[in-house]
Amino acid sequence: MNYILFDENIVRTNLLPLTYIRPVADIRVGILTIREKWEKRLKSVTSTLTDGYLSAKFPIVKMAENILINGSICPNDEIITAIKNLKPNQTVVYKDTIIALHVTEEELDSVGDASAEGIEEIKMSEAPLKINHTWEIFSKNELALIEDFHLLTKGRHSQKISETNKILGGENIFVEKGAIIECAILNATTGPIYIGKNAHIMEGAVIRGPFALCEGAEVKMAAKIYGSTTVGPYCRVGGELNNSVLFGYSNKAHDGFLGHSVIGEWCNLGADTNTSNLKNTYDNVRMWSYGKQTFINTHLQFCGLIMGDHSKCAIDTNFNTGTVVGVNANIFGAGFQRNFIASFTWGGTAGYTNYSIKKAMEVAEIVFKRRNRDFNDIEKELLTSVYNLTLKNKYL
Repeated sequence: MNYILFDENIVRTNLLPLTYIRPVADIRVGILTIREKWEKRLKSVTSTLTDGYLSAKFPIVKMAENILINGSICPNDEIITAIKNLKPNQTVVYKDTIIALHVTEEELDSVGDASAEGIEEIKMSEAPLKINHTWEIFSKNELALIEDFHLLTKGRHSQKISETNKILGGENIFVEKGAIIECAILNATTGPIYIGKNAHIMEGAVIRGPFALCEGAEVKMAAKIYGSTTVGPYCRVGGELNNSVLFGYSNKAHDGFLGHSVIGEWCNLGADTNTSNLKNTYDNVRMWSYGKQTFINTHLQFCGLIMGDHSKCAIDTNFNTGTVVGVNANIFGAGFQRNFIASFTWGGTAGYTNYSIKKAMEVAEIVFKRRNRDFNDIEKELLTSVYNLTLKNKYL
């Protein structure tokens, strides 16, 4: 069967700026991205039905028979069973949410226009894990991380952990091949700890689960990391982290605090960057909504920073509680930054100007090269598309 992960339009908008560069299914929550969860459980590759400008990097594959799957939903056993048994003119639903539907190639070209008549609903009894807003990536990260840990480690044996480390709850720790851990403290009594292939934890680091360090990622000396935190592939982290998710290829390599936050790919936080994640009044945090074009209530008391891909900040940068930074912003200056900074912004507390696409491209090419990645024509066109989209409206 051909599986296609689709974006719900409202969810895609709610997840901006993180979905400027990727489909919803390529959000990382837990250890894996949503796409990786589906592909591992279905034992099949997937393609994507998403915004047109993303199609060059994330093309759709159409066949005579297809299963469309909601890219904001994480799979569970009940859903997988239902999808594998899905027949034409059937859809899998939970309450009012479509999880999956069986369509022909002809029907695929008119999704959204077809009548619901004659469609049989297969109703799920268990509420799926679904990501509807940016802040749910960190607030639901513990549940996703635990589920991914069991999925990835079932029936497998961890690599041996060096005796130089202090280990608590060793049965809840899994270390992949090539990982290096020396003279660290790992406490998995509060949740599982997953250390990916060729990852590195340096001396003096103190880590409390649930925690995931993905392939090639690095924890610096004397770092303090609380659960439920995910450090994505080839990220570098140091200082203090709490309940945060870094997607991949991003750095928070120095002292400073990052809490209840989500950082996209190719970001860099300068030394002693700090995020506020709790208001002095202990009120619920409000955060910028791209869909509503205003600040909305997250209904969370703890909420830090959402940073879009390719954005960077200088040393000693301070972010207010519930700050949103768009794609490819370059931020600097003393004092607390505004709690919404648009994409392709250059500046800080002293004032802002436009970050030119030419300069952004130059920096991206250098950053990719440092990680042995090619900033190719597809990546350039993608970044140009986002620049043109956001240039039309400073609030995007």
